[in-house]
Amino acid sequence: MNLNKRVFLQATAAAALVSQTGMSAAQDKKFKIGLLLPMTGPFASTGRQIENGVRLYMAQFGTKVAGREVEIILKDDTGVPDVTKRLAQELIVTDKVDVLAGFGLTPLALATAPIATQSKTPMVVMAAATSIVTEASPYIVRTSMTIPQVTIGVADWAPKNGIKTVVTLVTDYGPGIDAERTFRDRFTFNGGRIVAELRVPLRNPDYAPFLQKVRDLKPDALFVFVPAGAGTALLKQYAERGLDKAGIKLIGEGSVVDDEILNDMGDVALGIITSHPYSASHNSPANKKFTEAYLKQSKGIRPNFFGVAAYDGMRVIYEAIKTTKGKGDGQALVDGMKGQIFESPRGPIFIDAQTRDIVQNVYIRRVERVNGQLYNMEFDVIKDVKDPAKSGR
Repeated sequence: MNLNKRVFLQATAAAALVSQTGMSAAQDKKFKIGLLLPMTGPFASTGRQIENGVRLYMAQFGTKVAGREVEIILKDDTGVPDVTKRLAQELIVTDKVDVLAGFGLTPLALATAPIATQSKTPMVVMAAATSIVTEASPYIVRTSMTIPQVTIGVADWAPKNGIKTVVTLVTDYGPGIDAERTFRDRFTFNGGRIVAELRVPLRNPDYAPFLQKVRDLKPDALFVFVPAGAGTALLKQYAERGLDKAGIKLIGEGSVVDDEILNDMGDVALGIITSHPYSASHNSPANKKFTEAYLKQSKGIRPNFFGVAAYDGMRVIYEAIKTTKGKGDGQALVDGMKGQIFESPRGPIFIDAQTRDIVQNVYIRRVERVNGQLYNMEFDVIKDVKDPAKSGR
């Protein structure tokens, strides 16, 4: 063998060894997920639900995927957008996370979107529900819902069931405005009439003066949207103002009768009609298995929508890691998330490849007492619902 050939073969072997070592190092490197959640403050229940859903998925399916050890780095953003943005920057620059996830409120997701775009870091939104969220960055994938997507159901149900006049009462931020607009447009299209539109501040809300105005207006029903966790205070003041006894029905998007706190609301919640993508009482083998495991994981806290959206969000991340064989960069991971179809505890779901938003069933539910506990019992379903703002794309 001549010298040139020997040098060439040695160089080729060395290059192959470096390549194999590099691939091995990439696969041995931890896959880090930065989980940004409101763990303290008024929206802490949302953060707790999401964390429990994430931890449950990892407990059931392991922490190693496609040769990568998955690590969760949890940060408490306290529900404040500026804090979320700062923590996201730290997670990307200092901790070098592969994916950002969580986002308990729309303002938190929107504050982080430019950072995800600039760094090409996938953002898996497990809560924030304003329609425009996925449009804020090409790296956002949503596993929760959009408010218009889930509000249409009750807006269709109401006029078919004797409700002709409605006052809307919503929390004054993105999702509430989405709910107000969607309900108004659909309800009036179906022949109903909106008597008044009321908006309550997001921080430190006092529902009493608004509910008094509703009583004075005497509509057939009050449509409400409040963030998950705020329903107890609203229902208490609804009863104190005597709206239930005045015959003003309460209908809404499902967050008002959030599963985690529903049992604490008492009899005033009975009969409330809402539309939503998930109930802890959803009758499927997948949900029975999920709720039993979740109750153990959370030490007795009932799962709500955010718990299942986080659980599904982890499934979407895990499958993307597998698709990219553990080596995917930001765009490859997003591409691996697009188009996923699977059976969730809430029913069949699909990540739309064009919009990166979720397509799912929406259920019409009534609060009923079952075996001594309050549940949102599903009695009708609208299948495969897209966000109406994106349904024509």
